[in-house]
Amino acid sequence: MPAAAWDPGTLRQAAGGLIALTVATFLAVTTEMLPVGVLPAIGRDIGVSDSVTGLLVTVYAFMVAVLAVPLTLSTARVSRKGLLTSTIVGYTISNALVAVAPNFGVLAAGRAFGGIAHALFFSVSIGYASRLVRPAFTGRALAIVTAGAAAGFVLGVPLSTSLGNAAGWRAAFGVLAGVCALTVVFVLVLLPAVPGGGTEHTGAGVGARRTRLGIVSTANAVVYLGQFTVYTFISVLLLGAGLPEAGIGPVLLGLGAVGLLGTWFAGSMLDRRPRFVVLVLLSVLTLALVAVGLVFPALGGTLAAAAFWGAAFGGVASVFQTAAIRTRGATPEVVGALVNSTANIGIGGGAAIGAAVLAGPGAGWLPYAGAALVLVGLVIVLVARRSFPSEP
Repeated sequence: MPAAAWDPGTLRQAAGGLIALTVATFLAVTTEMLPVGVLPAIGRDIGVSDSVTGLLVTVYAFMVAVLAVPLTLSTARVSRKGLLTSTIVGYTISNALVAVAPNFGVLAAGRAFGGIAHALFFSVSIGYASRLVRPAFTGRALAIVTAGAAAGFVLGVPLSTSLGNAAGWRAAFGVLAGVCALTVVFVLVLLPAVPGGGTEHTGAGVGARRTRLGIVSTANAVVYLGQFTVYTFISVLLLGAGLPEAGIGPVLLGLGAVGLLGTWFAGSMLDRRPRFVVLVLLSVLTLALVAVGLVFPALGGTLAAAAFWGAAFGGVASVFQTAAIRTRGATPEVVGALVNSTANIGIGGGAAIGAAVLAGPGAGWLPYAGAALVLVGLVIVLVARRSFPSEP
């Protein structure tokens, strides 16, 4: 279908494209987060510490943070469908390179290549989803696509972690590379072409709208910073609480599953009470991380508190994406780039902060550090009512 022929419609009319974006998002998140589940195994095999291995998340996120906006601007006139497909090819190459890496340097290079693909993927996919539907359906469309991210945590990372523990972490990355290659064909068949939006976004009040977009992006970065200060080292945290290594995959599966509750909650309310949704999710996220710190290293208490943590974070991506799009401070693609970039500033920075905490005070302090940062994000939302309004 030529790009000019596509008219934004309802969720039902855009179902094929939304499914394609959801599947691609599932693989994008699985690719980004897989090192978290097999981090101790990679460290043992390559011969580096857990804190150094955690920097594989940092280098990936750093590439996204630095390149998301410039790559999005420089490819504004490139076919949206072709560009999205090329990012999935990039994920395929990245995972294949990691699977055969002989040393940490090559491993980091493979992750950096994946980070370049990721810099474009979410920038394009967020704008893509918003262009598939009419404005009244934006929140639900983004929640559907974000469900792919939740599914990455629910199934992708846990299953890959279990495979990595059973057959080796290299096998996990190799299988993921194969699935990414198949998804290229799936996306080519199912995803309709849409017109791009260029790089300009003007009109009355554009300065105020850009300010609101900047506030949303800042809050997004801070919340992700807090989340990934802890989540990057969740396998280390679980092992420290007495969980056997074979149990990490199933536990991540359970945490991802409860994350779907947060995704569902956000999707059901974002087009009606967006401010209420973000306040509830960030409040629960902060309290849950504090609870993890209080009960650690008791395994039962850690798992129970982590369930609330996982549920709350499941809805975070869709609330910030939707709030950013609704500021109308830039084109959907540039908004997507900013959301993508700031999220990965948080992911990479969180991994670095977590590594410092782990190497210093120890694993028991990770949840408190994460909670303090999420609380800062919550305060930003409380103060910035115009950036996070009560109505769409």
